[in-house]
Amino acid sequence: MSTIPVTHTGAPAPAGRQRALLIEYSMPLAYAVLFAVLAATVDNFFSVANVVGLMLSVAQIGMVACTMMLCLASRDFDLSVGSTIAFAGVLGAMVLERTGSVALAVGAGLGAGALIGAGNGVLIAYLRVNALIATLATMLMVRGLAFIASQGQAVGINSDAFIAFGDAQVFGLPLPVLVAGACFLIFGVLLNHTVFGRNTLAIGGNPEAARLAGVKVEKLRVWIFLLQGLVTALAGLILASRITSGQPNAAQGFELDVISACVLGGVSLQGGKARIFGVLIGVLIMGTVENVMNLLNVDSFYQYLVRGSILLAAVLLDQLKARGERRT
Repeated sequence: MSTIPVTHTGAPAPAGRQRALLIEYSMPLAYAVLFAVLAATVDNFFSVANVVGLMLSVAQIGMVACTMMLCLASRDFDLSVGSTIAFAGVLGAMVLERTGSVALAVGAGLGAGALIGAGNGVLIAYLRVNALIATLATMLMVRGLAFIASQGQAVGINSDAFIAFGDAQVFGLPLPVLVAGACFLIFGVLLNHTVFGRNTLAIGGNPEAARLAGVKVEKLRVWIFLLQGLVTALAGLILASRITSGQPNAAQGFELDVISACVLGGVSLQGGKARIFGVLIGVLIMGTVENVMNLLNVDSFYQYLVRGSILLAAVLLDQLKARGERRT
């Protein structure tokens, strides 16, 4: 039974509404306060160059967080995204080197990402392999393939057209930032205004109930992972174009940053709950903290400590929210 007080009309009492609104918008308010404090206290933080650099630094995390949100909302997750970024970048660079075709390079990277994602989905949905084990195995295998294909070396990119893929500017903003913005828009609509999104949340809330309601649970989970692989590969190609090479050791630990951003943004690890605006705030929090540590010249060893602390805080916050919802 709900503990939120109600009026005689059955609506939540003002105190209950205020509490619900405070919980709902706690992270955006916290980020607004954090941004204002940093703008006032950290030199160059609020400069145009640094703000644009901040958005560029979180572009890849933001893109992948959009699809990781769907995985988490359906009660799954994907640890292989960092390896997929590296492999897509290496494969795209190798195809470009051999053919000189940007279209073939991009197509090869995206195709590989889609296959990796679909493979994860089949393992998890149809073969009933635990998501942790399936994606951990894929993470190791795909990273190994990236090293084998490149012989452990970076694959250089000399094509100006491919480099422009991650270096071009439109309306004064880097193209990767606009691509990330498009991902938030597309997946926000997909989550909130389509049958696909409603069914994804239904699977996360109760897979058996969703199946009884007619949702093709296994097929939908495969599609979710396929989208995850496709968007992750796109992020890998953009990263390769930005650093002008395919790096087999790129994006190590990337999956933890993405999951942290999603959980900070209110995506429940228990499934069935996700908000695209919350994910955006989570991504910005992660990027802002890293940006400030770089501006303050914080040693990289301490940065690992801070990132781990943020991940732990995000998980604890998710647990506290889940307990509060069970009490109401």
